[in-house]
Amino acid sequence: METTTSHPSPAAATQEGTRECSHQEAWELLRGGIIGRLAVILEGAPDIFPVNYVVDHGTVVIRTNGGTKHQAARNQVVAFEVDGYDVDAGEAWSAVLKGRVTEIRGVDEVIEVMALPLDPWQGGAKPHFLRITPGTLTARRFRVRGGARRP
Repeated sequence: METTTSHPSPAAATQEGTRECSHQEAWELLRGGIIGRLAVILEGAPDIFPVNYVVDHGTVVIRTNGGTKHQAARNQVVAFEVDGYDVDAGEAWSAVLKGRVTEIRGVDEVIEVMALPLDPWQGGAKPHFLRITPGTLTARRFRVRGGARRP
């Protein structure tokens, strides 16, 4: 899949205080996030799973057990979203990657991803590694009016 992204332009800001991020900034936002949301289609309906993740060579890698999330995401097209809020700037951001998931199975590749900082947050076995290869990546920042602010 070819990676595409929106580029900043005057027409891209549809609301005052909203701007599209560059491709580089979108990747920086993904790298800086902690919790992502994996959106899949499950039994014909959308579902979302919070996940910890790591950016690896222009892809996103998650670790999971063999349950519902694994079954719904493997070999499918998914959406992956990370967002955040800068209290000092009064600005929120969101990055959305859409792409295809493949399970990492090759011995060399499994050994390589096991060295990534991707430790399970919950107990139990998490033997499956899933890689999301991006088709598109978009991100935007926007001013928050009336949101939380530091004194």
